[in-house]
Amino acid sequence: MTESTEPAPAAPAPAPAAEAEADPPAPRGRWRRRILAGVAIVVVAALAVATPFVLQLARVGTGYGAKILCSGTFVSERPPERVFAEDLEPIAGFASFEVDREARTATVSIGPVSRTAVFRPGLGATLVLGEHDAAALRAVPAPPAPGGLDESRPWPVGDALPPDASGAAEAAGVDIARIEAALDEAFAEPGPKPRRTRAVVVVHDGTIIAERYAEGIDAETRLTGWSMTKSLTATLVGILVRDGKLDIHQPAGLPEWSADGDPRAKITLDQLLRMSSGLRFVEEYGDPFCDVVQMLFTRPSAARYASALPADAEPDAVWSYSSGTTNVIQRVIRRAVGDDAAYHALPRRELFDRIGMKSAIMETDPDGTFVGSSFSWASARDWALFGLLSLEDGVWQGERILPEGWVTYCTTPTPKAPGGRYGAQWWLNAGEGGDPETRPAPELPADFYSARGYQGQSVCIIPSRRLVVVRLGCTEARGAFDLQAMLVEIIAAVDEAG
Repeated sequence: MTESTEPAPAAPAPAPAAEAEADPPAPRGRWRRRILAGVAIVVVAALAVATPFVLQLARVGTGYGAKILCSGTFVSERPPERVFAEDLEPIAGFASFEVDREARTATVSIGPVSRTAVFRPGLGATLVLGEHDAAALRAVPAPPAPGGLDESRPWPVGDALPPDASGAAEAAGVDIARIEAALDEAFAEPGPKPRRTRAVVVVHDGTIIAERYAEGIDAETRLTGWSMTKSLTATLVGILVRDGKLDIHQPAGLPEWSADGDPRAKITLDQLLRMSSGLRFVEEYGDPFCDVVQMLFTRPSAARYASALPADAEPDAVWSYSSGTTNVIQRVIRRAVGDDAAYHALPRRELFDRIGMKSAIMETDPDGTFVGSSFSWASARDWALFGLLSLEDGVWQGERILPEGWVTYCTTPTPKAPGGRYGAQWWLNAGEGGDPETRPAPELPADFYSARGYQGQSVCIIPSRRLVVVRLGCTEARGAFDLQAMLVEIIAAVDEAG
Protein backbone atom coordinates (compact mmCIF):
# COMPACT_ATOMS: atom_id res chain seq x y z
CA MET A 1 0.00 0.00 0.00
CA THR A 2 1.48 3.31 -1.03
CA GLU A 3 0.58 6.94 -0.56
CA SER A 4 2.12 9.58 -2.76
CA THR A 5 1.94 13.20 -3.76
CA GLU A 6 3.06 15.30 -6.63
CA PRO A 7 5.04 18.44 -5.74
CA ALA A 8 2.93 20.49 -3.35
CA PRO A 9 3.06 24.09 -2.20
CA ALA A 10 4.65 24.71 1.17
CA ALA A 11 2.24 24.60 4.08
CA PRO A 12 0.79 27.98 5.07
CA ALA A 13 0.85 29.16 8.67
CA PRO A 14 -1.82 27.34 10.70
CA ALA A 15 -5.09 29.24 10.83
CA PRO A 16 -6.84 30.14 14.06
CA ALA A 17 -9.10 27.37 15.29
CA ALA A 18 -12.29 29.06 14.12
CA GLU A 19 -10.90 29.42 10.60
CA ALA A 20 -9.08 26.08 10.35
CA GLU A 21 -11.45 24.69 7.69
CA ALA A 22 -11.50 27.80 5.57
CA ASP A 23 -9.92 27.63 2.09
CA PRO A 24 -7.18 30.15 1.24
CA PRO A 25 -8.18 33.01 -1.06
CA ALA A 26 -8.33 31.57 -4.56
CA PRO A 27 -6.19 34.16 -6.40
CA ARG A 28 -3.36 33.87 -3.86
CA GLY A 29 -3.52 30.06 -3.99
CA ARG A 30 -3.35 30.06 -7.82
CA TRP A 31 -0.35 32.41 -7.89
CA ARG A 32 1.48 30.39 -5.27
CA ARG A 33 0.92 27.20 -7.24
CA ARG A 34 2.11 28.84 -10.45
CA ILE A 35 5.24 30.23 -8.79
CA LEU A 36 6.09 26.92 -7.13
CA ALA A 37 5.38 25.00 -10.32
CA GLY A 38 7.81 27.32 -12.08
CA VAL A 39 10.41 26.67 -9.43
CA ALA A 40 9.89 22.94 -9.82
CA ILE A 41 10.36 23.19 -13.61
CA VAL A 42 13.60 25.12 -13.13
CA VAL A 43 14.84 22.58 -10.59
CA VAL A 44 14.02 19.64 -12.84
CA ALA A 45 15.62 21.35 -15.83
CA ALA A 46 18.74 22.03 -13.79
CA LEU A 47 18.82 18.43 -12.66
CA ALA A 48 18.61 17.32 -16.27
CA VAL A 49 21.87 19.12 -16.88
CA ALA A 50 23.19 17.03 -13.96
CA THR A 51 25.67 19.54 -12.62
CA PRO A 52 27.44 18.22 -9.50
CA PHE A 53 26.26 21.24 -7.50
CA VAL A 54 22.57 20.75 -8.24
CA LEU A 55 22.76 16.99 -7.83
CA GLN A 56 24.36 17.41 -4.43
CA LEU A 57 21.61 19.80 -3.38
CA ALA A 58 19.04 17.22 -4.45
CA ARG A 59 20.81 14.42 -2.60
CA VAL A 60 20.81 16.43 0.60
CA GLY A 61 17.17 17.47 0.20
CA THR A 62 15.91 13.99 -0.57
CA GLY A 63 18.02 12.42 2.20
CA TYR A 64 16.65 14.89 4.72
CA GLY A 65 13.14 14.44 3.40
CA ALA A 66 13.11 10.63 3.36
CA LYS A 67 14.53 10.36 6.88
CA ILE A 68 12.10 12.87 8.42
CA LEU A 69 9.10 11.52 6.52
CA CYS A 70 9.85 7.93 7.52
CA SER A 71 10.30 8.82 11.20
CA GLY A 72 7.26 11.09 11.22
CA THR A 73 5.05 8.44 9.62
CA PHE A 74 6.18 5.27 11.39
CA VAL A 75 7.78 6.46 14.65
CA SER A 76 5.54 9.43 15.42
CA GLU A 77 2.58 7.78 13.64
CA ARG A 78 1.36 11.01 12.09
CA PRO A 79 -0.30 11.27 8.66
CA PRO A 80 2.44 11.40 6.01
CA GLU A 81 0.71 14.22 4.17
CA ARG A 82 0.91 16.37 7.27
CA VAL A 83 4.52 15.41 7.97
CA PHE A 84 5.41 16.32 4.40
CA ALA A 85 3.61 19.67 4.47
CA GLU A 86 4.77 20.83 7.92
CA ASP A 87 8.01 19.07 8.81
CA LEU A 88 9.37 19.23 5.26
CA GLU A 89 8.05 22.69 4.45
CA PRO A 90 11.41 23.94 3.04
CA ILE A 91 11.36 21.32 0.24
CA ALA A 92 7.65 20.49 -0.02
CA GLY A 93 7.13 22.97 -2.85
CA PHE A 94 9.32 21.10 -5.34
CA ALA A 95 9.56 17.53 -4.02
CA SER A 96 7.25 14.53 -4.12
CA PHE A 97 6.92 11.57 -1.80
CA GLU A 98 5.78 7.99 -1.56
CA VAL A 99 5.07 5.97 1.58
CA ASP A 100 4.85 2.18 1.40
CA ARG A 101 3.08 1.01 4.55
CA GLU A 102 3.63 -2.68 3.89
CA ALA A 103 7.38 -2.29 3.36
CA ARG A 104 7.47 0.53 5.94
CA THR A 105 9.56 2.78 3.75
CA ALA A 106 9.36 6.44 2.76
CA THR A 107 10.84 7.89 -0.42
CA VAL A 108 11.29 11.54 -1.32
CA SER A 109 12.16 12.66 -4.86
CA ILE A 110 13.37 15.89 -6.41
CA GLY A 111 13.41 15.47 -10.16
CA PRO A 112 15.29 12.24 -10.95
CA VAL A 113 17.00 12.09 -7.55
CA SER A 114 15.37 9.93 -4.86
CA ARG A 115 16.26 8.74 -1.38
CA THR A 116 14.51 6.08 0.71
CA ALA A 117 14.42 5.45 4.44
CA VAL A 118 13.27 2.22 6.10
CA PHE A 119 11.55 1.82 9.47
CA ARG A 120 12.56 -0.92 11.92
CA PRO A 121 10.66 -1.38 15.20
CA GLY A 122 12.95 -0.64 18.11
CA LEU A 123 15.48 1.22 15.94
CA GLY A 124 13.29 3.75 14.13
CA ALA A 125 13.99 5.10 10.64
CA THR A 126 17.30 4.86 8.79
CA LEU A 127 18.35 6.06 5.36
CA VAL A 128 19.23 3.50 2.71
CA LEU A 129 22.79 4.52 1.78
CA GLY A 130 25.90 2.88 0.37
CA GLU A 131 26.03 -0.87 0.80
CA HIS A 132 23.25 -0.82 3.37
CA ASP A 133 20.11 -1.57 1.36
CA ALA A 134 16.69 -2.02 2.95
CA ALA A 135 17.09 -5.79 3.22
CA ALA A 136 20.46 -5.47 4.97
CA LEU A 137 19.06 -2.92 7.41
CA ARG A 138 16.09 -5.14 8.24
CA ALA A 139 18.43 -8.06 8.91
CA VAL A 140 20.01 -6.24 11.87
CA PRO A 141 18.57 -7.62 15.13
CA ALA A 142 16.59 -4.87 16.82
CA PRO A 143 15.93 -4.39 20.54
CA PRO A 144 12.33 -4.83 21.76
CA ALA A 145 9.99 -2.14 20.51
CA PRO A 146 8.71 0.33 23.11
CA GLY A 147 5.51 -0.49 24.99
CA GLY A 148 2.33 1.53 25.42
CA LEU A 149 0.92 3.52 28.32
CA ASP A 150 0.71 1.97 31.78
CA GLU A 151 -2.32 3.51 33.46
CA SER A 152 -2.33 1.04 36.33
CA ARG A 153 0.26 3.13 38.24
CA PRO A 154 0.53 6.86 38.87
CA TRP A 155 2.95 9.08 36.97
CA PRO A 156 5.96 9.15 37.05
CA VAL A 157 6.28 5.38 37.66
CA GLY A 158 3.26 4.82 35.41
CA ASP A 159 1.02 6.98 33.26
CA ALA A 160 -2.07 7.54 35.40
CA LEU A 161 -2.43 11.18 36.40
CA PRO A 162 -4.17 12.35 39.57
CA PRO A 163 -7.73 13.44 38.78
CA ASP A 164 -7.00 17.06 39.68
CA ALA A 165 -3.24 17.58 39.90
CA SER A 166 -3.54 21.18 38.75
CA GLY A 167 -6.22 21.81 41.37
CA ALA A 168 -3.98 20.43 44.09
CA ALA A 169 -1.13 22.62 42.90
CA GLU A 170 -3.44 25.63 42.86
CA ALA A 171 -4.55 24.85 46.38
CA ALA A 172 -0.87 24.84 47.36
CA GLY A 173 -0.51 28.35 46.00
CA VAL A 174 0.67 27.77 42.40
CA ASP A 175 -0.96 30.23 40.00
CA ILE A 176 -2.34 27.68 37.54
CA ALA A 177 -4.24 30.35 35.63
CA ARG A 178 -0.94 32.10 34.88
CA ILE A 179 0.58 28.84 33.63
CA GLU A 180 -2.45 28.20 31.42
CA ALA A 181 -2.12 31.71 30.00
CA ALA A 182 1.54 31.01 29.21
CA LEU A 183 0.48 27.83 27.39
CA ASP A 184 -2.18 29.79 25.50
CA GLU A 185 0.59 32.03 24.22
CA ALA A 186 2.87 29.09 23.43
CA PHE A 187 0.22 27.50 21.18
CA ALA A 188 -0.99 30.77 19.63
CA GLU A 189 -0.13 31.70 16.04
CA PRO A 190 -0.05 35.51 16.13
CA GLY A 191 2.13 36.22 13.10
CA PRO A 192 3.36 35.06 9.72
CA LYS A 193 6.10 32.83 11.22
CA PRO A 194 4.47 29.58 12.41
CA ARG A 195 5.27 28.47 15.94
CA ARG A 196 3.77 25.01 15.60
CA THR A 197 4.07 24.17 19.28
CA ARG A 198 3.08 20.52 19.54
CA ALA A 199 3.36 19.73 23.23
CA VAL A 200 4.10 21.39 26.57
CA VAL A 201 4.37 19.51 29.87
CA VAL A 202 5.00 21.27 33.19
CA VAL A 203 6.23 19.19 36.14
CA HIS A 204 6.49 20.68 39.62
CA ASP A 205 7.66 18.67 42.63
CA GLY A 206 7.45 15.47 40.58
CA THR A 207 3.84 16.01 39.48
CA ILE A 208 2.47 17.09 36.11
CA ILE A 209 0.54 20.26 36.91
CA ALA A 210 -0.16 21.32 33.30
CA GLU A 211 0.10 19.79 29.85
CA ARG A 212 -1.26 20.60 26.44
CA TYR A 213 -1.05 19.16 22.94
CA ALA A 214 -1.68 20.43 19.43
CA GLU A 215 -4.33 18.93 17.20
CA GLY A 216 -3.34 15.40 16.19
CA ILE A 217 -0.82 15.06 19.04
CA ASP A 218 -1.45 13.38 22.40
CA ALA A 219 0.33 11.94 25.43
CA GLU A 220 1.45 8.87 23.42
CA THR A 221 2.78 10.67 20.34
CA ARG A 222 6.52 10.33 19.91
CA LEU A 223 8.08 13.66 18.97
CA THR A 224 11.58 14.38 17.76
CA GLY A 225 14.31 15.51 20.10
CA TRP A 226 16.84 16.58 17.45
CA SER A 227 19.88 17.79 19.46
CA MET A 228 18.30 16.86 22.79
CA THR A 229 19.69 13.47 21.76
CA LYS A 230 23.11 14.83 22.76
CA SER A 231 21.99 14.89 26.40
CA LEU A 232 20.77 11.30 26.05
CA THR A 233 24.23 10.39 24.74
CA ALA A 234 25.88 12.01 27.76
CA THR A 235 23.55 10.02 30.01
CA LEU A 236 24.62 6.76 28.34
CA VAL A 237 28.25 7.74 28.91
CA GLY A 238 27.44 8.27 32.59
CA ILE A 239 25.92 4.80 32.81
CA LEU A 240 29.07 3.24 31.32
CA VAL A 241 31.23 5.30 33.69
CA ARG A 242 29.13 3.90 36.53
CA ASP A 243 29.87 0.37 35.29
CA GLY A 244 33.60 1.02 34.89
CA LYS A 245 33.49 0.63 31.11
CA LEU A 246 34.51 4.22 30.31
CA ASP A 247 36.88 6.75 31.87
CA ILE A 248 36.15 10.25 30.63
CA HIS A 249 39.69 11.43 31.40
CA GLN A 250 41.34 8.83 29.18
CA PRO A 251 41.94 9.30 25.41
CA ALA A 252 39.03 8.25 23.23
CA GLY A 253 41.28 5.68 21.59
CA LEU A 254 39.89 5.52 18.06
CA PRO A 255 42.12 3.47 15.76
CA GLU A 256 42.44 6.15 13.05
CA TRP A 257 43.79 8.56 15.66
CA SER A 258 46.57 6.23 16.82
CA ALA A 259 49.31 7.01 14.30
CA ASP A 260 52.52 8.51 15.66
CA GLY A 261 52.23 12.28 15.83
CA ASP A 262 48.45 12.40 15.28
CA PRO A 263 47.29 15.26 17.55
CA ARG A 264 43.89 13.57 17.90
CA ALA A 265 45.43 10.69 19.85
CA LYS A 266 45.34 12.70 23.08
CA ILE A 267 41.69 13.82 22.81
CA THR A 268 39.79 12.60 25.88
CA LEU A 269 36.15 11.67 26.24
CA ASP A 270 35.76 14.64 28.60
CA GLN A 271 36.91 17.01 25.83
CA LEU A 272 34.50 15.40 23.37
CA LEU A 273 31.61 15.74 25.83
CA ARG A 274 32.46 19.40 26.38
CA MET A 275 32.82 20.24 22.66
CA SER A 276 36.40 21.34 23.28
CA SER A 277 38.22 18.57 21.40
CA GLY A 278 39.65 20.87 18.71
CA LEU A 279 38.25 18.68 15.92
CA ARG A 280 37.25 20.49 12.75
CA PHE A 281 33.49 20.51 12.18
CA VAL A 282 31.21 23.06 10.51
CA GLU A 283 27.75 23.26 12.11
CA GLU A 284 25.73 25.41 9.72
CA TYR A 285 22.38 23.97 8.71
CA GLY A 286 21.78 26.61 6.07
CA ASP A 287 24.73 25.33 4.03
CA PRO A 288 23.88 22.04 2.24
CA PHE A 289 27.57 21.26 1.79
CA CYS A 290 28.71 21.76 5.39
CA ASP A 291 29.78 18.94 7.66
CA VAL A 292 26.61 18.55 9.72
CA VAL A 293 24.30 18.22 6.72
CA GLN A 294 26.65 15.89 4.84
CA MET A 295 27.12 13.75 7.95
CA LEU A 296 23.43 13.34 8.78
CA PHE A 297 21.89 12.91 5.35
CA THR A 298 24.45 11.69 2.82
CA ARG A 299 26.90 9.38 4.62
CA PRO A 300 26.38 5.77 5.78
CA SER A 301 28.38 6.38 8.97
CA ALA A 302 27.93 9.68 10.79
CA ALA A 303 30.48 8.67 13.43
CA ARG A 304 33.20 7.69 10.96
CA TYR A 305 32.63 10.84 8.91
CA ALA A 306 33.19 13.02 11.99
CA SER A 307 36.13 11.04 13.37
CA ALA A 308 37.92 11.28 10.00
CA LEU A 309 38.09 15.08 10.23
CA PRO A 310 41.38 16.68 11.31
CA ALA A 311 42.08 18.69 14.44
CA ASP A 312 42.20 22.47 13.96
CA ALA A 313 43.15 23.34 17.54
CA GLU A 314 44.68 21.84 20.64
CA PRO A 315 42.24 20.10 23.01
CA ASP A 316 40.64 22.54 25.47
CA ALA A 317 41.92 25.55 23.50
CA VAL A 318 38.53 26.46 22.01
CA TRP A 319 34.86 25.58 22.45
CA SER A 320 32.95 24.82 19.25
CA TYR A 321 29.46 23.34 19.11
CA SER A 322 29.69 20.17 17.03
CA SER A 323 27.18 17.43 16.28
CA GLY A 324 30.08 15.51 14.83
CA THR A 325 31.75 15.40 18.23
CA THR A 326 28.69 13.72 19.76
CA ASN A 327 28.63 11.08 17.07
CA VAL A 328 32.28 10.35 17.77
CA ILE A 329 31.19 9.78 21.39
CA GLN A 330 28.61 7.25 20.19
CA ARG A 331 31.35 5.41 18.35
CA VAL A 332 33.37 5.32 21.58
CA ILE A 333 30.29 3.95 23.38
CA ARG A 334 29.79 1.26 20.73
CA ARG A 335 33.42 0.15 20.99
CA ALA A 336 33.20 0.07 24.80
CA VAL A 337 30.09 -2.13 24.75
CA GLY A 338 31.61 -4.41 22.11
CA ASP A 339 28.64 -6.53 21.07
CA ASP A 340 26.29 -4.79 18.64
CA ALA A 341 23.15 -6.44 20.00
CA ALA A 342 24.08 -5.25 23.49
CA TYR A 343 24.91 -1.80 22.14
CA HIS A 344 21.56 -1.43 20.37
CA ALA A 345 19.76 -2.59 23.53
CA LEU A 346 21.75 -0.25 25.80
CA PRO A 347 19.45 2.81 25.77
CA ARG A 348 16.33 0.75 26.46
CA ARG A 349 17.84 -1.66 28.94
CA GLU A 350 19.85 0.81 31.00
CA LEU A 351 17.88 4.05 30.66
CA PHE A 352 14.44 4.03 29.04
CA ASP A 353 13.04 0.94 30.77
CA ARG A 354 14.62 1.90 34.10
CA ILE A 355 12.76 5.22 34.31
CA GLY A 356 9.63 4.34 32.33
CA MET A 357 10.41 6.10 29.02
CA LYS A 358 8.39 3.46 27.20
CA SER A 359 7.92 5.49 24.03
CA ALA A 360 11.57 6.46 23.56
CA ILE A 361 13.60 5.40 20.52
CA MET A 362 17.13 6.30 19.41
CA GLU A 363 17.85 5.82 15.70
CA THR A 364 21.04 4.59 14.06
CA ASP A 365 22.91 5.53 10.92
CA PRO A 366 23.07 2.85 8.18
CA ASP A 367 26.32 1.57 9.69
CA GLY A 368 24.53 0.77 12.95
CA THR A 369 25.82 3.51 15.26
CA PHE A 370 23.24 5.64 17.07
CA VAL A 371 23.10 9.14 15.63
CA GLY A 372 23.69 10.48 19.12
CA SER A 373 23.69 14.08 17.97
CA SER A 374 20.24 14.24 16.46
CA PHE A 375 17.93 11.26 16.04
CA SER A 376 15.70 10.33 18.99
CA TRP A 377 11.96 10.32 19.63
CA ALA A 378 9.77 10.20 22.74
CA SER A 379 6.44 11.43 24.00
CA ALA A 380 6.39 14.74 25.84
CA ARG A 381 5.72 12.97 29.13
CA ASP A 382 8.69 10.69 28.55
CA TRP A 383 10.94 13.64 27.77
CA ALA A 384 9.73 15.02 31.12
CA LEU A 385 10.82 11.77 32.81
CA PHE A 386 14.28 12.28 31.36
CA GLY A 387 14.37 15.79 32.81
CA LEU A 388 13.11 14.51 36.15
CA LEU A 389 15.95 11.94 36.31
CA SER A 390 18.43 14.78 35.97
CA LEU A 391 16.57 16.95 38.49
CA GLU A 392 16.85 14.08 40.98
CA ASP A 393 20.63 13.86 40.50
CA GLY A 394 20.42 10.62 38.49
CA VAL A 395 18.44 8.75 41.15
CA TRP A 396 15.15 7.13 40.14
CA GLN A 397 12.66 6.02 42.79
CA GLY A 398 15.54 5.42 45.20
CA GLU A 399 17.76 3.62 42.67
CA ARG A 400 20.93 5.35 41.42
CA ILE A 401 20.96 5.25 37.62
CA LEU A 402 23.83 7.71 37.10
CA PRO A 403 27.00 7.76 39.16
CA GLU A 404 27.10 10.20 42.04
CA GLY A 405 28.33 13.57 40.81
CA TRP A 406 27.52 12.93 37.13
CA VAL A 407 24.76 15.54 36.89
CA THR A 408 27.04 18.07 38.61
CA TYR A 409 29.76 17.23 36.09
CA CYS A 410 27.39 17.68 33.13
CA THR A 411 26.15 21.03 34.45
CA THR A 412 29.55 22.50 35.30
CA PRO A 413 30.46 25.14 32.68
CA THR A 414 33.08 24.28 30.10
CA PRO A 415 35.87 26.86 30.57
CA LYS A 416 35.98 28.10 26.97
CA ALA A 417 32.20 28.15 26.42
CA PRO A 418 31.12 31.82 26.27
CA GLY A 419 28.77 33.01 28.98
CA GLY A 420 29.11 29.75 30.88
CA ARG A 421 26.54 28.42 28.45
CA TYR A 422 27.62 24.81 27.97
CA GLY A 423 28.56 21.88 30.15
CA ALA A 424 28.87 18.28 28.98
CA GLN A 425 26.19 17.92 26.28
CA TRP A 426 23.78 20.17 28.24
CA TRP A 427 23.07 23.89 27.78
CA LEU A 428 23.59 26.05 30.87
CA ASN A 429 22.74 29.54 32.12
CA ALA A 430 25.69 30.12 34.44
CA GLY A 431 27.13 33.34 33.03
CA GLU A 432 30.80 34.32 32.98
CA GLY A 433 32.17 33.58 36.43
CA GLY A 434 28.61 33.54 37.73
CA ASP A 435 27.95 37.12 36.55
CA PRO A 436 24.14 37.39 35.98
CA GLU A 437 24.65 40.08 33.33
CA THR A 438 26.37 37.55 31.07
CA ARG A 439 23.83 34.74 31.35
CA PRO A 440 22.49 33.54 27.99
CA ALA A 441 18.95 33.82 29.43
CA PRO A 442 19.31 36.75 31.88
CA GLU A 443 15.73 36.62 33.11
CA LEU A 444 16.05 32.98 34.21
CA PRO A 445 17.84 31.60 37.29
CA ALA A 446 21.51 30.72 37.10
CA ASP A 447 20.74 27.06 37.84
CA PHE A 448 18.49 26.71 34.78
CA TYR A 449 19.86 24.17 32.31
CA SER A 450 18.37 22.34 29.36
CA ALA A 451 18.54 19.79 26.62
CA ARG A 452 17.75 21.66 23.41
CA GLY A 453 17.16 20.79 19.79
CA TYR A 454 16.41 22.18 16.34
CA GLN A 455 12.94 23.60 15.72
CA GLY A 456 12.49 24.58 19.37
CA GLN A 457 12.72 21.26 21.23
CA SER A 458 13.60 21.66 24.90
CA VAL A 459 13.68 19.86 28.23
CA CYS A 460 14.19 22.63 30.79
CA ILE A 461 15.28 21.95 34.37
CA ILE A 462 15.24 24.54 37.16
CA PRO A 463 16.37 22.85 40.39
CA SER A 464 15.71 25.88 42.60
CA ARG A 465 12.02 25.73 41.62
CA ARG A 466 11.75 21.91 41.39
CA LEU A 467 10.59 22.44 37.82
CA VAL A 468 10.87 20.43 34.61
CA VAL A 469 9.28 22.01 31.54
CA VAL A 470 9.12 20.28 28.16
CA ARG A 471 8.31 22.15 24.96
CA LEU A 472 8.23 20.35 21.61
CA GLY A 473 7.36 21.78 18.23
CA CYS A 474 8.24 22.37 14.62
CA THR A 475 9.34 26.00 14.68
CA GLU A 476 11.45 26.76 11.61
CA ALA A 477 11.82 30.54 11.95
CA ARG A 478 14.11 31.98 14.59
CA GLY A 479 12.26 34.17 17.04
CA ALA A 480 8.83 32.72 16.28
CA PHE A 481 8.68 31.16 19.74
CA ASP A 482 10.07 32.73 22.93
CA LEU A 483 11.03 29.94 25.35
CA GLN A 484 12.42 32.35 27.92
CA ALA A 485 9.17 34.30 28.10
CA MET A 486 7.16 31.12 28.70
CA LEU A 487 9.54 29.95 31.43
CA VAL A 488 9.47 33.35 33.16
CA GLU A 489 5.68 33.08 33.48
CA ILE A 490 5.80 29.48 34.72
CA ILE A 491 8.46 30.32 37.31
CA ALA A 492 6.45 33.31 38.51
CA ALA A 493 3.38 31.12 38.83
CA VAL A 494 5.29 28.58 40.94
CA ASP A 495 6.85 31.33 43.06
CA GLU A 496 3.34 32.32 44.10
CA ALA A 497 3.37 29.19 46.24
CA GLY A 498 6.36 30.52 48.15
